[in-house]
Amino acid sequence: MNHKDVQQIAKDTVSYIRTVIQPGMNLLEIRKLCEEKMLALGADSFWYWDVGAFVFAGDETTVSVSGRSYVTSDRLIAPDDIITIDLSPQYQNIWGDYARTVILENGAVIERVGQIQNPEWRRGLLMEERLHRELISFASPETTFEELYRHINAFITENGFVNLDFLGNLGHSIAKHKDDRVYIEQGNLLPLSAVEFFTFEPHIRIPGSEYGYKKENIYYFSDGKLAEL
Repeated sequence: MNHKDVQQIAKDTVSYIRTVIQPGMNLLEIRKLCEEKMLALGADSFWYWDVGAFVFAGDETTVSVSGRSYVTSDRLIAPDDIITIDLSPQYQNIWGDYARTVILENGAVIERVGQIQNPEWRRGLLMEERLHRELISFASPETTFEELYRHINAFITENGFVNLDFLGNLGHSIAKHKDDRVYIEQGNLLPLSAVEFFTFEPHIRIPGSEYGYKKENIYYFSDGKLAEL
């Protein structure tokens, strides 16, 4: 199993959980279903503090916390709700890392961002898509982690959002031990091409809003161009 295989476990798990989320479920149940699914698909463990699925809903979606202190709440999913799911499957020290924000309206999961009726939620998820497009447009193998940090944070601010990450960064390298990661942060002068894979996971909100948004992919360079794992 390689990195693409393990990342596919996370992608398939999000696809699965989107088909089973419904009003009245609690977040503990969603976490359990996600973790069981990843193990069934071939993961042997979870690399981030042994938590396979970080799940937040409603006003919890603005929370940014280390896995060391994360506690899954038992809040119930509402018919109109916003849920963030962040997955960390692992197979023999090969990581996956993948997050999506899921929207429910009138009790049903909305499949496409453009179909979201709540204008604030739609704006937030459209901004996440713009951020990932901006990454691909801006980043080259020579771009440093700090240059990417500065550019994307300026782009977030210019478009009327704030970065919610508790450390202010936007992603990290994929390593074999969580303490070996390097970050998209100020002061990291390494070029992006110094690592084989890195995550991009902007966690944003509109200033003063109670809702946050997150979309995370793993990226790598192929023939000098950025590609999604």
